[in-house]
Amino acid sequence: MATESPLSALAHRARIGKFLSVGALGASIETLVVALLTTTAGIGPLAAKAVGAELSISTMFLVNDRWTFAAAGNAGARPALGRWGRSHLVRAVGLGVGFAVLFGLTRPIEATLPIAGVDLWPTVANGIGICVGMTFNYVAESLVTWDVG
Repeated sequence: MATESPLSALAHRARIGKFLSVGALGASIETLVVALLTTTAGIGPLAAKAVGAELSISTMFLVNDRWTFAAAGNAGARPALGRWGRSHLVRAVGLGVGFAVLFGLTRPIEATLPIAGVDLWPTVANGIGICVGMTFNYVAESLVTWDVG
């Protein structure tokens, strides 16, 4: 049960810092997977993002549950499973935001960022989508998954 107002809970600096740190880990995992799959396996950026996102989401949930929001959830497997499910629902919407940004930056426009003979534009566009999605995720995870507000 939350003891802070939603606004003060969201403005909690230490929690924001932890969430951003965990998000950086997740973004690194996702970006590495997208880069590897698009540059070496010939997989398109949207399919690569789906694979990278699931690996990233599961990792971030585990770290957030044990560190960022450690004081916010009930102990035990059943409550943790509920948080995991809510987190995946929240992240699905955040992922939709990321997909929309990636789509908007790679489909209607013909942008490229060739470096050493490899087009890194899908990787950069994915990074932009991650930043937009992360903002949504912080608010929704705080309020819906861990009910801090």
